Amino acid sequence: MFWRGVWGYLPANIVQGVVGFGAIWVFTRLLSADDFGRYALAFSITILAHVLVFSWLEAAMARYWAAQTPGQSMAAHFASLYRTTFILIALFVPVAGITLWLVPLDPVFKIAIGAGLLGCPVRCLTKLAQERYRAAGEVSRSALLDIATTIGGLAIGVGFALGGAGGAAPLIGLGLAPLCALPFILPGELRQARAGVVEVARLKTYAAYGYPIAASLTLALVLASTDRFLLAIFMDEAAVGAYHAGYSIANRTLDVLFLWLGAAGQPALVMALERGGLDRLKEAAKEQASTFFLIGIPAAAGVALVARPLAEVMIGPDLRDAATLVTPWIALSALLYGMTAYYFGQAFTLGQKTRLLLVAMIIPAVANVLLNLVLIPRFGLVGAAWSTAISFGLGMLATLAMGRKVIPLPIPWDCLIRCLIAAGLMSLVVWTLPPIGGFPELMLDATVGALVYGAAAVTMNAAGVRDLILRLVAQARQRRAPA
Repeated sequence: MFWRGVWGYLPANIVQGVVGFGAIWVFTRLLSADDFGRYALAFSITILAHVLVFSWLEAAMARYWAAQTPGQSMAAHFASLYRTTFILIALFVPVAGITLWLVPLDPVFKIAIGAGLLGCPVRCLTKLAQERYRAAGEVSRSALLDIATTIGGLAIGVGFALGGAGGAAPLIGLGLAPLCALPFILPGELRQARAGVVEVARLKTYAAYGYPIAASLTLALVLASTDRFLLAIFMDEAAVGAYHAGYSIANRTLDVLFLWLGAAGQPALVMALERGGLDRLKEAAKEQASTFFLIGIPAAAGVALVARPLAEVMIGPDLRDAATLVTPWIALSALLYGMTAYYFGQAFTLGQKTRLLLVAMIIPAVANVLLNLVLIPRFGLVGAAWSTAISFGLGMLATLAMGRKVIPLPIPWDCLIRCLIAAGLMSLVVWTLPPIGGFPELMLDATVGALVYGAAAVTMNAAGVRDLILRLVAQARQRRAPA
């Protein structure tokens, strides 16, 4: 199931990566530095609101679908989740509107926040359907929905930016794109809830599982967004825009990779545990961890190595120099968070001990706030990046230590060491290349780095990649052999 998902979700994640970089390229040019900073702050507020109100429902859909039996059990699962969602939407919209109206903020900033908050209910309904597709192994439907909303969100956002919507433009796109998709997906999902009833005991179980996840995601958002608010306090909105631009090009690369692997990996681990027990789970987990190391480590190192030419290509001139400074540190942060969220943190969700996940995330969240308060006034943008990297490192260590008491997920140390050696060789070679600047340097560094890492990984058989290649070659020869 894991590899079927990996290849099935590949097109969607290629689109995610292209659109993510395209959004940075476009919006850092169409929006002023101040407007891009307002967008970054409004986006953080929007995501925080979504996580606090709706994420527990999405987590419950992902975790408990496989445990249902066809018939009344499955209908009650859908009914409990969707009817609760509509109740929360009916409460969320007026409360968010009144709160935004009462808070004394700049009117332009309020418009950006309002655009983001209005999109939260729509994205929740879309996400519920997508989590169901993933849990059921309907890879093509999940990938197609992801592709459509991603491309649509960028196109709509660019249109509103050209129309003068300022920092609200990207957020309008993020809300309207899933709204356009709902007529095609929501009726089918609601039909599965028609014969079911809302079961209070079931909702209590879902809430006990999902709310700690939502709270831990909130703390992860604190880790990812506290620096922006403190930069706005200690510096200005333009500094926030520069930091967000550098953060985005580094984090987006790793985030897309881990979302891709996680989209396939999390349902596969749940299925392995539910239908194969702990032995099958550990076997599947070791395979996934090896794949994460094989792909994630060189990706983080590569982004750090090409920080300057990547910024020259992707980011507008007003934000470019400052963004270059933070990119390598954010690449490290994204790698640490990806391994925490998409692998080590799965111990808590698989063992249904999500309250421990919340405890594990408190440590880096508190550390992040304290470090930012100390480092931003002295070191500015780089201090914020250092704080993020240190905090995510603490988060990974806390999650690893506590998760082993729930379900000890294996760490393939031999694979980790080989991948680190291959990435080190790649770095040494790329550092010797001439700094010709811009797109040519980016392509040269990326191509040479990929070739060196690939050759080293195959030579050392990191993550069994050489065995896989030999097996595929043997299978191809067998297919071509005469009967």
